[in-house]
Amino acid sequence: MKILIQRVKNASVKVENEIISSIENGYLVFVGIVEDDEEKDIKKIVDKIVNIRLFENPPGKMNESIIDRNGEILLVSQFTLCATHDGGRRPSFIKAMNPVDAKKLFERLTNDLRQENLIVKTGQFGNYMEISLINSGPVTIIYDSKEKR
Repeated sequence: MKILIQRVKNASVKVENEIISSIENGYLVFVGIVEDDEEKDIKKIVDKIVNIRLFENPPGKMNESIIDRNGEILLVSQFTLCATHDGGRRPSFIKAMNPVDAKKLFERLTNDLRQENLIVKTGQFGNYMEISLINSGPVTIIYDSKEKR
């Protein structure tokens, strides 16, 4: 599972010219679900999102988490994070999980984050979405649950 976390002042998702979700002061998280993702990947991603310290404390060091700030999360499925581009000019999405199974994992990720007492909103899985945001910092972090640490 691959995620791209952006610390935002606000973010919203539009589907068919209607805002369906919006947050203030938190994380916009794009989620790419890879064909071999499973439960352990969700656990790693939840742990990373909940505990990563991307907010500044009073001395100005990034030392506070989303929980410390009572921030909100906007999760948006983005299969293009699973792209490979080893040859040619067009990316391949063959590594992305099939939409039926990916939707189940995305819903599980959403529910697991909500179990952490976080406000979690989502885009609309599988639909064309327009994302608006004001990035704070800017702070953007990429994380892959398969990376060896």
